[in-house]
Amino acid sequence: MPHGMAPLAWITESPRVWVLMGHKAGDNSQVLSLAEALGWPFEIKRFVYNRFEPLAHALFGATLKGVDASRSSPLGAPWPDLVLTAGRRNEPVARWIKQQARPHAVRIVHVGRPWSNLDQFDLVVTTPQYRLPERSNVVHNKTPLHRVTAERLSADAALWAPRLRALPQPMIAVVIGGPSGPYSFDREAGRRLAVQASALARSCGGSLLVTTSARTPTAAIDAFVGAVDVPHYLFRWTKDAKENPYFAFLGLAHSIIVTGDSMSMLTEACATRKPVYIFDLGEGRNAMRPDAPAQPFRWGPIEATHIKAFLYRQLLRFGPVRLGRDIRIIHHDLIEAKRAVWLGEQFPEGPLPPLECLDHAVAGVRALFQLPPLTVPAPLTEWRELLPARRTA
Repeated sequence: MPHGMAPLAWITESPRVWVLMGHKAGDNSQVLSLAEALGWPFEIKRFVYNRFEPLAHALFGATLKGVDASRSSPLGAPWPDLVLTAGRRNEPVARWIKQQARPHAVRIVHVGRPWSNLDQFDLVVTTPQYRLPERSNVVHNKTPLHRVTAERLSADAALWAPRLRALPQPMIAVVIGGPSGPYSFDREAGRRLAVQASALARSCGGSLLVTTSARTPTAAIDAFVGAVDVPHYLFRWTKDAKENPYFAFLGLAHSIIVTGDSMSMLTEACATRKPVYIFDLGEGRNAMRPDAPAQPFRWGPIEATHIKAFLYRQLLRFGPVRLGRDIRIIHHDLIEAKRAVWLGEQFPEGPLPPLECLDHAVAGVRALFQLPPLTVPAPLTEWRELLPARRTA
C-alpha cells in the first residue's frame, strides 16, 4: 500500500482535521487555504513557544518541550486523521501528535519547506524557491497556496466600497510586505515605491489603496507616506486591528502592486487574474530582478534591515542550499507565465491564466485517503460580475 494511505472502507465520514497555526501570516494563510479547499470540517490549534524551542526541536524531534502548554491549544483524543502544518516550529508538534495517536493513523501534510527529514511527512506541498528533491510524497507547485475566491473578494469589496467611493477610478492596490532574506526594505525603498506607484496611478488618473503587513518597517512606510502624491487610502496593519481591508483592496482594484518579498501576497494578487506589478526592493547588485541596471554606490545611514540582508546573502553564498531559499525563481515563473511584470514595465495584453496550485495540493491530500480528486472549480474569471458597480468619475 502506498505510503500514508488507508483503505477506502475505513473512511465512513469526513476525516477529522487539525490545522496547526504558526507565527507567520504567510504560513497560516497557506494551511487555512488548504483546509478550506478540502471542504472537511477542521479545528484550529494555536501555540505559544518557549525560548528553548529551537534546542528542543534539534534534540528531541517529536516533542512538545518547546511549547508553553498553559498558553497553547489542548492536544488529546479524539486524535485527528489529518494534520495540516507549516513552519519549523510546528514540525515537532505535528510529529508528536502522530506518535501519541498510535495505533490511530494520523497523516501529516506539511506546506512549504520542512526542516525534518522528508520521510517524517506523508505529504509535503512545496514551491520552487526551496529546491526540494523530486519525491513520491512531495507535490511541487509553481506558487504557494492562496485563499482568494470570487466570493471572498466580492463580500469584502462590498463592505469597503462605500468608504472609498471618493477616490478616483481606477484604483490600484499597493500591498506592502517587508524585509525578506537578502532583500532589505528600508526608507529609500519605501520612497521609491511611493514614487513609482504614484506615477502608475497618475498615468491613468486613478488612486491607490495601500495596505501594510506585519513585517512592514515603520521607517519604510513613513518614507512612503512622505513621498506619495496621488489620492490614496492607507491601512496600517496592527495585530489588534478589528478589520483588515486586504481582500477588499484586491477585489476593488483594477490592478495590483506587490512588493517582491512575499510569495504569498504575490500569489494572492495573481489569483485575482488582474494585472500584477512586482516592486523590486533592491537596486543594482542588490536587486531582485536579474537584469536590473547598475546603480552608483550611495552613502546613507545603515539600518538594521541592511545588516540582516547582508548576513543572509552570505548564507546563500556560502551555506548549504537547504538553509536558504531563492524567491527569484517564483518571480521568474510568474513573469514567464505572463501573470506579472516588474513595476514600471508594460503589462502584456491577453487573458491571464489561472493558478492551479490549490487543485494539485487538494488532489495530493485526498490521495492519502484513497479519494479521487475533486472536480476542478471554475476559474476565477467572473469576479467583476460579483462586485458593486464602479463609479465612472
